[in-house]
Amino acid sequence: MTESNGPQRGDRSMGADGSMPDWERRFRAPRVGLPRWAEDAPDRSLFTSNVTGTFELYAWDRATGAQRQATDRPNGTTGGLLSPDGEWIWWFSDKDGDEFGVWMRQPFHGGQDEPATPGLDPSYPEGLALGRDGTAVVGRSTDEGGSTIHVARPGAEPVEIYRHAESAGVGDLSHDGTLIAIEHTEHGDAMHSAIRVVRADGTPVAELDDTRGGTEELGLSVMGFAPVDGDSRLLVGHQRRGRWEPLLWDPVTGKETTLAVELPGDLGADWYPDGSALLIEHSYQARSELWRYELASGELTRLETPEGTVSGALPRPDGTVEFLWSSAAKPPVVRSTSGRVVLDPPTPAHGIGSAPDSVPVSDAWVPGPGGDVHALVQKPAGEGPFPTVFDIHGGPTWHDSDAFAAGPAAWVDHGFAVVRVNYRGSTGYGRAWTDALKHRVGLIELEDIAAVRDWAVASGLADPDRLVLAGGSWGGYLTLLGLGTQPDAWALGLAAVPVADYVTAYHDEMEALKALDRTLLGGTPEEVPERYAASSPLTYVDDVRAPVYISAGMNDPRCPIQQVENYVDRLAERGHPHEVYRYDAGHGSLVVEERIKQLRLEIAFAERHLSRPDRSGRPDRSDRADHSDRSGRPDRPGARG
Repeated sequence: MTESNGPQRGDRSMGADGSMPDWERRFRAPRVGLPRWAEDAPDRSLFTSNVTGTFELYAWDRATGAQRQATDRPNGTTGGLLSPDGEWIWWFSDKDGDEFGVWMRQPFHGGQDEPATPGLDPSYPEGLALGRDGTAVVGRSTDEGGSTIHVARPGAEPVEIYRHAESAGVGDLSHDGTLIAIEHTEHGDAMHSAIRVVRADGTPVAELDDTRGGTEELGLSVMGFAPVDGDSRLLVGHQRRGRWEPLLWDPVTGKETTLAVELPGDLGADWYPDGSALLIEHSYQARSELWRYELASGELTRLETPEGTVSGALPRPDGTVEFLWSSAAKPPVVRSTSGRVVLDPPTPAHGIGSAPDSVPVSDAWVPGPGGDVHALVQKPAGEGPFPTVFDIHGGPTWHDSDAFAAGPAAWVDHGFAVVRVNYRGSTGYGRAWTDALKHRVGLIELEDIAAVRDWAVASGLADPDRLVLAGGSWGGYLTLLGLGTQPDAWALGLAAVPVADYVTAYHDEMEALKALDRTLLGGTPEEVPERYAASSPLTYVDDVRAPVYISAGMNDPRCPIQQVENYVDRLAERGHPHEVYRYDAGHGSLVVEERIKQLRLEIAFAERHLSRPDRSGRPDRSDRADHSDRSGRPDRPGARG
């Protein structure tokens, strides 16, 4: 057994000829996120980039072309927002990735950071909306006080307008600042929110609750108020037809307008700036595309995007749309429907150019106990069977897609096939698929993974003696649970920031995740102990046969460190082969060298415990670096990531 409490930044390893291997170049290559601009000053934008080696926020003045780094912290920064007038950059300040902190702000063109909402103590963020008069609506949660929402006006003490023991957050603030939309789960179902609209003083205006007080598993999401004064319509996501799609709801009049967008799969939506049309983000079978929907006529027009995944899109005032696009084979780029590339990364000091390409992904549809399971497959050159990594996504309410990811591409470079499974619980395949994992949490997902594993072996893709189960966050949880409940199926396990001891995790995690666990398992550990026991990797730790590698953040509020230590102690008591790497961050890292180090350690562990793949005649392949690789942390509480 080996334990490591390594430094935040790892050493760079070179290829045999002294050059940097492609898989590391993909992580280090400069990247930018989708720029978001101030609503009333669209030439002022804010974006994220890893150009310094750590993901930070950057201000971009489109009128002059000037760019500057706005934040600079050892563990990085990604949570940021521009005020509507573009004068202020708001960013969330936590401590070493623990996600517990306060909002700060600084002038757009540079200056000292200052507390943005003096009078509010540190908390977990639960949404932020900024008004045109300087008002801020701030959502917060703590382990003691549940969820609260506060209105902070310039020069005045923040005023609490909402409080509840269950999870809730800020959805949006209307264009004129008079209405606030709140997503809440007061009914106790953390997977299906209701929406309440209130005045700025907290006075209720209207309620939209498809759960009917928690009796129906139908969720709602706030997509945004109309972007013009005098229009109180709210764009709402709903699940009434078994998938996510938009409708318009006027909380003042009570009128609901159903939108006839007859496309298969899930639909997201955003307003065009003049309020006349909607941008539809269409996700179907692990790919996505964009459409324009005219509100007056119902006309639907497809916008030209390459095949792959659109990770975010925003309409500009001139009617064009900017979007972040990638595919499994091609690195991400910020494009416009005008045909141009919108934003090149800042020039890096290390001189590394764009990320090398990787191999494309192919689709597999495998019969499973709950229906056909969709899996995405990447493989190296040559003939199988290959050593194969089953890279299991987190969430669980998430899904893998045909998008660029540095981790899977690195495994392909090292001679492994990679299979990613969109198990029951994943988004993108309808409400019933997402909601299927309740009460038998973890076990249902592993049934789907087992079906795909059997297909991969029978098809000749995967070597049955060299199967690796791997994942981060919820994927790390499924890895440890799978090693214990399917001990003969896996040769190796790699678990990053996992749930390892479900009972201890529940008591130590952030409040929003406690609410999610109560929903998934039907109560607390004290109320349904048998369900927590059945779904906890710790229950099966003595049955684990494969060597286990675990990495964990010391400041992780989603999968806290103590429950990982409990699992590791049990492995150590057995003398079972395992390694543990602890690092000084939270639920993953925003530092590029740290991400590389963690993957390098995983690859080395795999190659020590498996027969080394034959690399003769194999061309050097490239890697995909996605901002939310499996060790990355999601933007908001309520999912483990």
